[in-house]
Amino acid sequence: MIRLSSDESFHFELLRILAHATYGGADVGEVLATASQIQPGDFESFSSAFNRRAEHIRAQAEDLTNEISIRDAMFRAATYYRAADFYIHGNWDDPRILLYWEKQTRCFDEAIARLTVPGYRKVLAGPDFNIPIIFFPANHDDAVKRPTIVLGSGYDGSMEEMYHLYGVAVLERGWNVICYEGPGQTCMRRYQKVGFTHEWEKAVSPVIDFLETIPSVDMTKVGLLGCSMAGLLAARAAAFEHRIAAVFSVDGLYNFVNTPVFDPVHGLASFAHIEDFETAAVLFNNQSIPTTARWALSHGLWAFNVKTPAEYLDKSRLFSLVGLTDKIKCPVFVANAADDHFFKGQPEAMRDALGDKAHYYVFSSEDAAGDHCHVGASKYSNQILLDWFEKTVVDA
Repeated sequence: MIRLSSDESFHFELLRILAHATYGGADVGEVLATASQIQPGDFESFSSAFNRRAEHIRAQAEDLTNEISIRDAMFRAATYYRAADFYIHGNWDDPRILLYWEKQTRCFDEAIARLTVPGYRKVLAGPDFNIPIIFFPANHDDAVKRPTIVLGSGYDGSMEEMYHLYGVAVLERGWNVICYEGPGQTCMRRYQKVGFTHEWEKAVSPVIDFLETIPSVDMTKVGLLGCSMAGLLAARAAAFEHRIAAVFSVDGLYNFVNTPVFDPVHGLASFAHIEDFETAAVLFNNQSIPTTARWALSHGLWAFNVKTPAEYLDKSRLFSLVGLTDKIKCPVFVANAADDHFFKGQPEAMRDALGDKAHYYVFSSEDAAGDHCHVGASKYSNQILLDWFEKTVVDA
């Protein structure tokens, strides 16, 4: 594949942003032009370039009068604001963390209000926190009960991204979509200051409760899709929440700290000796350290709401399916990516632990789908994932 940056992390994130173009969240030329302005490994360069792009697109949108044109431009601006936010969580006091998110939210809401069947936000009461959701009905007609897919992202994603990567494809099939976020994720971390929890059923069960109040939801055909780290989180939730008909683990993750990102020499475990935030913060912009490691540490401390690598590693060890897979009662699509540089070996471990409940599938380079979460291959990956759900649940 053509490299979008000489920096491995930047290449992946640029490909991830470019992948939004498939379902209306970006435009190819805009992403490539922005990529050409970014210095490899320089977090500020990445953020500034995408903020400029977002501001440019939003300014254009505000001069438009056609509803479709406004919708499309606002979707793209929202994506670029999220991209501008991605690498800046090393400084918790950076005002851009809130500013960019408020801008992306306004743009995204302007867009979904102009869908043929508009989506809408709600906040659900959870046990210890409130859960933000966006519900996208497949049709105006509430009389028809439809399959529904619950979409959740992982370590660093958002509800808005999940709409573009999976939600549009689900809606095209006439199924409902609900996107949600849990502790440690974009809205909850910003506005409630709640860090990640391994007890993900606390985030998912209130979402399932909400679906029971929607007349157009067929509660026998509810799927839960978890992307990246949420591949583990979704499976964990299904061990305790048995109203879920099927789980998609994209990609399979069995034990978080057994991933290459936690490598004791070059990864996050090498920072375990650091006992204060100030020392850790020095590493965030040290370009002699691999970008993936310093970003994963800077974002991880923020997302877990802890100040030291030692605390972060202690909490991360709780994210495991060991001893839980026997409690999962539904079928699980365990996706693997042939070239994944984040979760190597984890989908196989998850498959083996699940036994007959697992439907294991390897997305290959031959199908241009071998990267983590199959970014850039949305049409193909959604074909495989949603056809499986149709066969296994909808038509069963």
